[in-house]
Amino acid sequence: MRLLSRKATCNTHGQDSSYFLGWQEYEKNPYDEIKNPTGIIQMGLAENQLSFDLLESWLANNQDASGFKKDGQSIFRELALFQDYHGLPAFKKAMVEFMAEIRGNKVTFDQNKIVLTAGATSANETLMFCLAEPGEAFLLPTPYYPGFDRDLKWRTEVEIVPIQCTSVNDFKITAPALEEAFQEAQKRNLRVKGVLVTNPSNPLGTTITRNELNLLLSFITEKGIHLISDEIYSGTVFSSPGFVSIMEVLKDRNCESTQVWNRVHVVYSLSKDLGLPGFRVGAIYSNDDMVVSAATKMSSFGLVSSQTQYLLAALLSDKKFTRNYILENQTRLKQRQQLLVKGLEKAGISCLKSNAGLFCWVNLKHLLSSNTFDAEMELWKEIVHQVKLNISPGSSCHCTEPGWFRVCFANMSEETLNLAIQRLKSFVESMNNNRSHHQLLKNSRRKSLASKWVFRLSFDHDRESEER
Repeated sequence: MRLLSRKATCNTHGQDSSYFLGWQEYEKNPYDEIKNPTGIIQMGLAENQLSFDLLESWLANNQDASGFKKDGQSIFRELALFQDYHGLPAFKKAMVEFMAEIRGNKVTFDQNKIVLTAGATSANETLMFCLAEPGEAFLLPTPYYPGFDRDLKWRTEVEIVPIQCTSVNDFKITAPALEEAFQEAQKRNLRVKGVLVTNPSNPLGTTITRNELNLLLSFITEKGIHLISDEIYSGTVFSSPGFVSIMEVLKDRNCESTQVWNRVHVVYSLSKDLGLPGFRVGAIYSNDDMVVSAATKMSSFGLVSSQTQYLLAALLSDKKFTRNYILENQTRLKQRQQLLVKGLEKAGISCLKSNAGLFCWVNLKHLLSSNTFDAEMELWKEIVHQVKLNISPGSSCHCTEPGWFRVCFANMSEETLNLAIQRLKSFVESMNNNRSHHQLLKNSRRKSLASKWVFRLSFDHDRESEER
């Protein structure tokens, strides 16, 4: 008799992905400027540490909120006692207003249609439980966030079918790619329940265009399926084109009275825009009352603490602070992204043109020994173990082309990023020198062989002449 469940003993969590294995290598030998200057620099973690000083300054100036006080009086007991899982109304109101502000107030959100979750991971999994049965499928454009293999599939047993996107058009979503993925699911006898996209994209660092969003809405309308738009990076857009939310496109298409209105769902979080992944604050927004009701019940398995809600309600309600934070954070992200891109350019490395996110999609194809995913993994292991940089290989993101890597830039100091760039530059120079040396040896061997053949032919000719 088995003592453990099938779920406890299965190996479908995704922890053996190179995406997570890189983290494990980093944790064995983490870089520290003083204690371990030759350690591995973590460039595989999409954290935003560039604007902590703004948050810390607000906390210092708002000690009632950080000290759990109201009008100078402690409300610790009130927050410490059991709270209804619907969430604090003040926080939900502040949250939807912040979401609207990030989207330029082109759309508004109803606080009665938002469900609070313990981060975006929980939000995405909850939506899977609400929208699909085990063995049904969602379509995801490649490359996609490696954690989705865990978040969407592990406990729900929902399948992922990739929408194959390529560098030919900068990995944009196309109608043929959507239809091909749908047909592939049908060949596998999988019922497609929806499409999930990240906008801005993780790992590409690009926003989805309005044309693509219209294409997605037309596709889900035709197929009668759902669309989930994971918009956790919406506040990180630092250059044009600007961010367009799926809710804005729904509004522009006057979809309020159509069935598709209830089949579009948004995931949001404060992990990236505010840099607070440890606070575990995520949200589901849906116009479908049944989805909101079911997701709210499920949220009891992963609530946001009352203390966290109280503190962030005060912070997000400070409109002067949020306005300044959004602009300043985007400015800092742009500067940091440009530092990485220009540094890589000097090393002969190009990146996909990006305008959002905490990372760049970097092209290292020219460093591969062959155009294969095996060669990509060989290169990745060299970069982790020899260069001492943990970056994420494209294969972990289900990219269809070997040689792409996601490289994060916002989770470290500027000095550390410069060191990482220098390490990579030295590695590329070393590889180029080795290749040049190898080519010289190869050419030398060819010349030597050629000389031997010339000598041999000359010798044979002379012998023939003597014999005549």
